[in-house]
Amino acid sequence: MKILKKILLLLLIVFVIAQFFGPEKNEGDLTSIEPFLTETNPPEDVKLILKESCFDCHSSNTRYPWYNSITPVNYWMAEHIANGKKHFNVSDWKDASLKKRDHKIEELIEMVEKKDMPLPSYTWSHSEAKLTDAQISSMVNWAKGVREMYAKQKAQND
Repeated sequence: MKILKKILLLLLIVFVIAQFFGPEKNEGDLTSIEPFLTETNPPEDVKLILKESCFDCHSSNTRYPWYNSITPVNYWMAEHIANGKKHFNVSDWKDASLKKRDHKIEELIEMVEKKDMPLPSYTWSHSEAKLTDAQISSMVNWAKGVREMYAKQKAQND
């Protein structure tokens, strides 16, 4: 029994010390999403969906919940954010080619239609981010319009 108490005490000490360390936060410039919003021109309902359901993991600025202060949760969240930004980062929109932007919007349509986004692990703690069928329809319709705009731009460039 003494061994078990020592192990538990050691784990508690390691846990407390770990609280003083954490990954770098994803807190960039809020204006970094402006080129994306300006170019894609989402209607207000879609803009709200993007803000509530997408930008935390797919931009350079995350709104962190209180529990992000707890290690190892903060490392888990940092990994989710890094992975989300790797696949679709609206903060880098102005630097992407027309072909890449079109492809990213195509992927957005696919992921939202299949209800693969937002991730269930995100909506567990952010219930406001879970999309209704009407919101999915709004997102997809807007994104298809963006793709049409890109198709016209590609045709003009050819």
